[in-house]
Amino acid sequence: MEMPEPDAGILSRRAAIIADLGRMVPKDNVIADENELRAYECDGLSAYRQLPLTVVLPETTSEVSEILKYCQDQGVKIVPRGAGTSLSGGALPLADAVTLGLGKFNRVLEIDYDNRCVVVQPGVTNKAISDAVEHRGFYYAPDPSSRIACSIGGNIAENSGGMHCLKYGLTTNNVLGVEMVLTSGEVIRLGGKHMESEGYDLLGLITGSEGLLGVITEVTVRILQKPATARAMLLGFPSSEAGGATVGAIIAEGIIPGGMEMMDKLAVSAMEGFVKSGYPLDVESLLIVELDGPKVEVDYLAGRVEAIAKDNGAVSVRISNSEEERQMFWAGRMSAFPSVGRISPDYYCMDGTIPRAQLPTVLARMAELSKHYGLRVANVFHAGDGNLHPLILYDANIPGELEKTEEFGAEILKLCVDVGGVLTGEHGVGVEKRDLMDVMFTEDDLKQQQRVKCAFDPDALLNPGKVFPTLHRCAELGRVHVHNGEMRFPDIPRF
Repeated sequence: MEMPEPDAGILSRRAAIIADLGRMVPKDNVIADENELRAYECDGLSAYRQLPLTVVLPETTSEVSEILKYCQDQGVKIVPRGAGTSLSGGALPLADAVTLGLGKFNRVLEIDYDNRCVVVQPGVTNKAISDAVEHRGFYYAPDPSSRIACSIGGNIAENSGGMHCLKYGLTTNNVLGVEMVLTSGEVIRLGGKHMESEGYDLLGLITGSEGLLGVITEVTVRILQKPATARAMLLGFPSSEAGGATVGAIIAEGIIPGGMEMMDKLAVSAMEGFVKSGYPLDVESLLIVELDGPKVEVDYLAGRVEAIAKDNGAVSVRISNSEEERQMFWAGRMSAFPSVGRISPDYYCMDGTIPRAQLPTVLARMAELSKHYGLRVANVFHAGDGNLHPLILYDANIPGELEKTEEFGAEILKLCVDVGGVLTGEHGVGVEKRDLMDVMFTEDDLKQQQRVKCAFDPDALLNPGKVFPTLHRCAELGRVHVHNGEMRFPDIPRF
């Protein structure tokens, strides 16, 4: 992996830049000490590390605006950062870039039950939104495994998902509006409390944009009322292929569970050894299927799902009989990453998405690749929506093993594209998948995407080196810009 060469001129002006930033925010909110910068040298993809030029921690939208305008005027790059839980290197710092951390934007600003929405700052954690409304029987649906730590602003940057997104959607389906600061310092608003926005879906464009288009300073999300009943089922199978086939069969019957997760034998063993959720250890794959809604509907669907599972060879069926038992079924899956961390010195968490019908084929091929590379894989999937999270186990202390792991991971992602899927489901491209983008997109596709970036960031200062394998200058692509939320493409032919 190669990142852009540091700008020597910017590096030589480091002290002056730090001093200037110190006049825009409280003095303690600028971090320049090398030891303190270590906390920001990577995100969740810890295989890649780089100390930032400096870190600045604004507390208000006006401070963010002033910082971005200053950086644009001075030609200084900016890397936005939320909680740092990204698994694709999306928040990897640059030696000549200011890391703009949003951890101090951590307040819930408004809870509006009448409109079923909550307005928060981007540093509020995913779980904190649900916690804030739980006493009234509401919750925020997207629930990534890192929800206790990941921030809502970062969720928007990566379009995060989670275990219950099959039925209730990813971040993009649950965000109603944002306040965002452009590199010029201009503050714009997209969407709001209303269900639909007029004009182009710029909010949809921002969600999943990986910090390349602007810095989000306020978020409005929809909240849902908790279902009357929820029951989770543990379904064990003699093979991963049988478990994968059951996923497709359940959906084909018109049943949309609240969540449907799949784990292979290695993952099940690791989770059960860590959490003691009562997972069966004598199965090759395990499905967690959660059904929610009115009790009579849940009970009926549970019977249908059990029959489908048995038709596909299930050897173990267990249904939760209490809320405590349901939570325990999920506790193991929610602890997938720390569980696997107990059985391997290092692991590489992949993220690709495939059509559900291809799940048995992909699982079989991954098993072949595991033997070829001599590396174990613990598989955990958001199986219902085809979002795969293979965890490749390796030891970074063994020379060449990280490189072999990366090669293995690239083969998995290419396989996802080959069967009609995509490179990422919720972790983003970042630096991890950047050099694989041409596997999925043509050069013209990538140029067109970069034209959109140019509309928001004409000087390519926001998060450079991420997503695009080759970054073209905006002048080469046909200059575009945004004014008051309106995108203009003066150099692109009209049809």
